[in-house]
Amino acid sequence: MSSQLYGKVALVTGASSGIGKATAIAFARAGAKVVAASRRTTEGEETAHYIQEIGGEAIFIKTDVSKAADVETLIEKTIDIYGRLDCACNNAGLGGAASPIADMSEKDWDQLVDVNLKGTWLCLKYQIRAMLKQGSGAIVNIASAAGVVGFPGFTGYCATKGGVIALSRAAAMEYAKAGIRINVVSPGAIATDMLATLPTDVLAQLTAMHPIGRIAKPEEVAESVVWLCSDGSSFLVGHNMMVDGGYTAQ
Repeated sequence: MSSQLYGKVALVTGASSGIGKATAIAFARAGAKVVAASRRTTEGEETAHYIQEIGGEAIFIKTDVSKAADVETLIEKTIDIYGRLDCACNNAGLGGAASPIADMSEKDWDQLVDVNLKGTWLCLKYQIRAMLKQGSGAIVNIASAAGVVGFPGFTGYCATKGGVIALSRAAAMEYAKAGIRINVVSPGAIATDMLATLPTDVLAQLTAMHPIGRIAKPEEVAESVVWLCSDGSSFLVGHNMMVDGGYTAQ
C-alpha cells in the first residue's frame, strides 16, 4: 500500500473483472477507499473482498451504467457512505460480436451505445454533480485504441469508443475551471475476458500489430488510471493517453 491517494474516495465501474478490477485494486494500493460497481454481483463482491483482504477499504454496489436510476443511486450511496467522491474510472463497457456493419443488428448497435457511450455520459453527469459540490475531482474514462483507428468487424465498438474520447474532451473543457480534471485512457489489446472471446487467429493478429510484441496486462492500464487521478498529473486535462504498446504510433 502507498499513500499516493490516501484519504481519497475512488469509484470504478465494470470492477468485476479485467481493467476495472485491476484499477479498483490499484486505487486501493494507492491508499484510496474504493467503490467497486458492476452488473455482476458475485464477481463485483469478490473484487471488494480481495481489497479488504490486502488491507484496503472497499464496498460493492451493483450498478447497470446504462440506467440513469442505477448510476444516480451509485453516486448517492457513495456520498452517503464516504461523504465525497475524489476519483472515478468509468470502465464499464461491451466489445460486441464481430460483424461487418452491413450485417450488424439494430439491437447489437443499441446495446453498445447504451453501455459504452450513454453509460459513460450518465456516469460523468452524476459524478460531476458530486464533485462540483466539493470543488475538485479527477475522472478517467476508458476508451480504446479502436476509438482512434478503424478496426474491421467492430464498427459499433469503434464508434462508441471514439464517442467516449470526444465526450471526455468536451466535458473536460466544461469543468476544468471548476477543479475537475477529465481525461481518457485508450488501451490497445489487453489480456481480459473480453479479449479471450476473440478467435485465435484474430488474437494472434492483434498481438502482432503491437510494436512492443505482446498484449498488455490489465494492471498496466490500471497504473495509468491511478496516475491520471493523482497530483502527479495535475496539469493534464482532456488528454487521451494511449496505453497501446505503440499500436497507434506506427
